[in-house]
Amino acid sequence: MELPRHRVDLRAMVRLTELADYVVPFCLRVACDLRLADHLAAGARGVEELAEVTGTRAGPLLRLLRTLASREVFVETTPTVFALTDLAQPLRSDHPLSLADAYPLLSCDVAAWGRLDHSIRTGQAAFDLVHGTDYWRYMATHPEESRRFDASQRAATRLELRSVLGAYPWADLHSIVDLGGGDGGFLAGILARFRHLRGTLFDLPHVASGAAKVFADAGVSDRAEAVGGSFLDPDGGPVPAGADAYLCKRVLYHWDDESATVLLRKVRAAMRPDSRLLVIEPVVDPVVDGESYVTGLRYDMLLLAMAGGGAREVTAIENLVRTADLRLVRTIGTLTLPILEIRPA
Repeated sequence: MELPRHRVDLRAMVRLTELADYVVPFCLRVACDLRLADHLAAGARGVEELAEVTGTRAGPLLRLLRTLASREVFVETTPTVFALTDLAQPLRSDHPLSLADAYPLLSCDVAAWGRLDHSIRTGQAAFDLVHGTDYWRYMATHPEESRRFDASQRAATRLELRSVLGAYPWADLHSIVDLGGGDGGFLAGILARFRHLRGTLFDLPHVASGAAKVFADAGVSDRAEAVGGSFLDPDGGPVPAGADAYLCKRVLYHWDDESATVLLRKVRAAMRPDSRLLVIEPVVDPVVDGESYVTGLRYDMLLLAMAGGGAREVTAIENLVRTADLRLVRTIGTLTLPILEIRPA
């Protein structure tokens, strides 16, 4: 029996190979951990010298560098001598939008991704299956991995901040409350750019306590304060009232609809009739610009594997805020996360 003939698209097959490859992502993360971009910041260096300063062996390091150079991350200027490319510049620690800490090679994450099939079959977090506990409890008992994870989040925040600063009329505001804003890095970045603004960070007490240094380093301490509390705990204190705007960046997608509704109602109680809530988080439908859509899909899979949660479609967010007497006014796409402007109904 003669098998049917099919047209073979070799380019498509090569593209599939590239998409399935995890060699380059792993190499890139090791390069970040070794701070190779920092070691090349002053100019090209030979692999023997790089091996000495990074505590590695020259042979394996050469193979890693050549693999990344094949994807235009670093360039081999002469045999076994490497330099930075434009693509590698953001991997420097001194880059204004440094991504040096953005891609840690966390063994706990890698093990969880290895059981992504479990998440697809059950909708449950692969991380919990592999480690016997959820992501946040694991991080609480593994301080070094927690430190590296926190650094990756700060790097993501810097990039997100730059992408949203020009996308929204922040100059029209005078006061902002950042809900669940961590150490205050995002809020400090907005206040540093718009010097007439005043801001309040609202997060769990042990988290908010770390904001003072961040505000001081950004030179905004005179216009910023941190308030400890919880927007889910009934005894967690009220959300600071009467601000022009409330920020909710990468917060709602961590919670199911019931918990998210509790949060939104608590925020609604603090808002004036003319206040606005700015939800900045991934979405998973192409209502917004293409880049925001792709970013949302990546976050959605990350949440599925690590926490069992997921990003929402814009229509789902619209329905969710309606339960808290709020309405979605507009959606603004950016190069990272979209901005959803929400007003009292």
